[in-house]
Amino acid sequence: MLDESLLDAPDDLARADHRGLLRGAAEAGATVRTAARHATEAGLGDLHPDGRPRAVLIAGSGTAATGVADLLGALAGASAPVTRLHPTGVAPAAGALLWTLPGWAGPVDLLLIATIDGSEPGLGLLAEQAYRRGCTVVAVAPERSPLSESVDGAHGLLVPMAKAPYQEYDESAAAGPGALWALLTPLLVLLDKVGLITADPDTLQRVADRLDRTAERCGPAIATYSNPAKTLAAELADCLPLVWSEGSGAGPVGRRFAATLAELAGRPALAAGLPEALPAHGALLTGAFAGGAAPDDFFRDRVEEAQALRARVVLLRDRPAGGLTAAPAARELALGNDTAVSELEPEEGSDLEQLAELLAVTDFASAYLALAARGHS
Repeated sequence: MLDESLLDAPDDLARADHRGLLRGAAEAGATVRTAARHATEAGLGDLHPDGRPRAVLIAGSGTAATGVADLLGALAGASAPVTRLHPTGVAPAAGALLWTLPGWAGPVDLLLIATIDGSEPGLGLLAEQAYRRGCTVVAVAPERSPLSESVDGAHGLLVPMAKAPYQEYDESAAAGPGALWALLTPLLVLLDKVGLITADPDTLQRVADRLDRTAERCGPAIATYSNPAKTLAAELADCLPLVWSEGSGAGPVGRRFAATLAELAGRPALAAGLPEALPAHGALLTGAFAGGAAPDDFFRDRVEEAQALRARVVLLRDRPAGGLTAAPAARELALGNDTAVSELEPEEGSDLEQLAELLAVTDFASAYLALAARGHS
């Protein structure tokens, strides 16, 4: 059950937010600026590469690293393949994870390491393996962490991870928005320098400004009726979110939204891109999760019996209306099966700005669901 009264109680939300989820979302713009400065101070701004890498490999643990790899892959497009190296191990603990370079990796490839921990021995071994293969290594990790020594030994470049201005909360919330932008921003600077994406200083400044403006609209002090993130959180109460995305940037945003709903709020969610989402999730709109299935029994004991979980479509789009779009077919399928639809579409701007706005709204929504559904973070 979602405690909607908590959504409009900023002081109560602050007290419940032990992991600093709302603070991380609110400070995302500041994190981008700080991380961009760290990247420049580390020397990324002075790079003059000879050419583009053949492939970009990304390694790291946790939801933030997964999101970084997904986002960079979408932004790079066809410029160069971006591949995430998945860890293996017997447990999700830092000491139990191992990463391995693919057999074809060599001197013309770029290895990126992104971690908010920096104590994973497996990432240090990966950096050493990359050095032996001739791969260039760039890492974003906490300063003076064990990984920093391994990267230095591999003649790589380490960018110290940006920290929030206040650190009273648990830094291990790897799924939070602060961690995502702290890891992502320096790698955007790097890939701009090697010509894979456009993320020059002016673009990153506009991204930070867009994150600030979105935080103003989605912050705890803004009432639910005019707050897109609180509205989305309230709409998803007692629902199974089907996150349907359209556009290259919206895809990784949708997948991250589903992941953070599960990790932070303990809520199941499914993500898929349009138009493939329609056949993939169509059966969910006509079966037990359908909005019109098994009408609510008037005589049901509403105290003892939980309300049935109903599907709700969340339509994320990162491109302006017009042209080829499956959105009308998506709405028709959902509404034709009595399934409600929530829609998010950012204001006009560069791909990176639109992506940032979608990330900000969905990160705030995940935080509100996590706090209002459980009463704590």
